[in-house]
Amino acid sequence: MALTQVSSNKCFDGFQKVFEHDSTELKCKMRFGIYLPPKAESGKCPVLYWLSGLTCTEQNFITKAGSQQEAAEHGIIIVCPDTSPRGCNIEGEDESWDFGTGAGFYVNATEDQWKVNYRMYSYITEELPHLISSNFPADSERMSISGHSMGGHGALICALKNPGKYKSVSAFAPICNPMQCPWGQKAFNGYLGSDKSKWESYDATVLVSAYSGPQLDILIDQGRDDQFLAAGQLLPDNFIAACTEKKIPVVFRLQQGYDHSYYFVCSFISNHIKHHAKYLNA
Repeated sequence: MALTQVSSNKCFDGFQKVFEHDSTELKCKMRFGIYLPPKAESGKCPVLYWLSGLTCTEQNFITKAGSQQEAAEHGIIIVCPDTSPRGCNIEGEDESWDFGTGAGFYVNATEDQWKVNYRMYSYITEELPHLISSNFPADSERMSISGHSMGGHGALICALKNPGKYKSVSAFAPICNPMQCPWGQKAFNGYLGSDKSKWESYDATVLVSAYSGPQLDILIDQGRDDQFLAAGQLLPDNFIAACTEKKIPVVFRLQQGYDHSYYFVCSFISNHIKHHAKYLNA
């Protein structure tokens, strides 16, 4: 699969790059950001996948989160894909900010209008890791996953649906129980149709209740002043209750005074990279 380099910037003695490629899963051109730490010049490095939230592209995380210094220090490649297919000329794809473009929700759509292109789940878990290990000094046996908001939902479901694939998982203000919140209901109804049994396979709270794989050490940070927490979009209590029921360890930190923005993410990103480094470099 041919990659076209869009940009490259030296950063903490490594390189923050952006590439474009033709996606076989999504049937369109896709971009991803990749940070290559200095250690990547001399050997294979583990990979942390970062999934962004609603309206984001690959740019938000790489320019706002301040992850590169910690990634350089721990020798971790960070891969940051886009949040949806783009320019697919599907009727309605650009009508709202929380559905369609910039809002792929990390599912494989089954509804006719969306099912050809909107296959973000397979893109993240299959196509992208294969692309990364084929083109970069990435150790495909050592992967972890993290994300923010819709991307936190994506990180949790990818880890829970693929026991053993990811060494660790973390999230910032994830949409924990999408079947029960307006964002999730809109997305699932649009991409998956009205049969709610299909929704369950993409809901972290439902998935964790049935999880039986290797032990996962889950880290979640949530801003106490997050407007979407107050609006009932995130529902972390439901997820924590399900984890407790299944005796799955989750560290949930409610951070006083923080909102939903990248100011929040950049305040705690180093904690998360250290969390993943503990497992990726074990």
